[in-house]
Amino acid sequence: MLRRVTFIAGDGIGPEVAWAARRCLDATGLAFHWDERLAGEGAIKKFNTPLPEETLQSVRDNRLAIKGPVTTPIGTGFRSVNVALRKQLNLFACVRPCRTYAGVRSPFQNVDLIIVRENTEDLYAGIEFASGDAGTKELITIFRERTKQPIESDAAISIKPISKTASERIIRFAFEYALSHHRKKVTAIHKANIMKFTDGLFMETARRIGKEYEGRLICEDRLVDAACMQLVLRPHDFDVLVLPNLYGDILSDLCAGLIGGLGVAPGANIGDGVALFEAVHGSAPKYTGLNKVNPTAMILSGVMLLHHIGEHEAAERLDAAVQAVLREGKDVTYDLKPERTDPTAVGTKEMTEAIVARMKTVKVRV
Repeated sequence: MLRRVTFIAGDGIGPEVAWAARRCLDATGLAFHWDERLAGEGAIKKFNTPLPEETLQSVRDNRLAIKGPVTTPIGTGFRSVNVALRKQLNLFACVRPCRTYAGVRSPFQNVDLIIVRENTEDLYAGIEFASGDAGTKELITIFRERTKQPIESDAAISIKPISKTASERIIRFAFEYALSHHRKKVTAIHKANIMKFTDGLFMETARRIGKEYEGRLICEDRLVDAACMQLVLRPHDFDVLVLPNLYGDILSDLCAGLIGGLGVAPGANIGDGVALFEAVHGSAPKYTGLNKVNPTAMILSGVMLLHHIGEHEAAERLDAAVQAVLREGKDVTYDLKPERTDPTAVGTKEMTEAIVARMKTVKVRV
């Protein structure tokens, strides 16, 4: 069966790691048609926008995409290609597994967590008002009158929408994902003791839906600050975590630190019938074209894509090959060596080819 997949190389190191994932997916023996589309710097040069409509339409049509990292300007300019993709395609669930691998230096062993992050709301909705603008000053006046709280006249304002609809959708997704992936517990993360209406709504929704899964899953909730501390003390106490947008972004990076860094952290953004797979890490422009960066996270995102389309044998074979190469520690990039200056480190392409070679010899059970 031919699978049509939108392929977005990205920019910075994006093309190198995205092509590594594509090479490995092709090496599974499955038939893919790669619909190549632009986003990021290449798209700006050709279309005068970092996210052309034709790229969005390709993902809508194919309903499956894999994307390399794209540079996001800090402070000014286009808000974020990643955020825009999620909003335009209604990719409401961000799924980020965090698992330790033998051969990868990490503070813990046998960590196996899944972060499920709501993608469409919260402070990342991008509803902001600049300091000094007339509209912002008007809002400040209204907020002062309504809340009786002091707000500086030169403050910038950001709105944090949390809805019952989106909360129910992501929390139910997390519980169903936990069941389908043979997990035992779901923990909802919030700050409802302070943000009683927004995070309070998220917490109440999690508790209500959790009752439907009693007997099948352990259901709990924790404050975000306490969860951060507990994650770095006892990460094995957690299994699946479901979070609003901002907390999900922060804690996914925290959990990546538990397993050795963003270089081994894959991700997926999933909506109703549409899924986009990408590494958690950024575009690291200073390494562009150097054949130096670790392709593991993008390749593992390819593993997630294979599971998503039901090709579990191919997914397990590719995952086993990645694990074997990491465990041996021979054909790996500099960041995966005990010493980053190790002269035996290989490049992105060489590590990818080592993984492809191992796929021919590994044996898996599905």
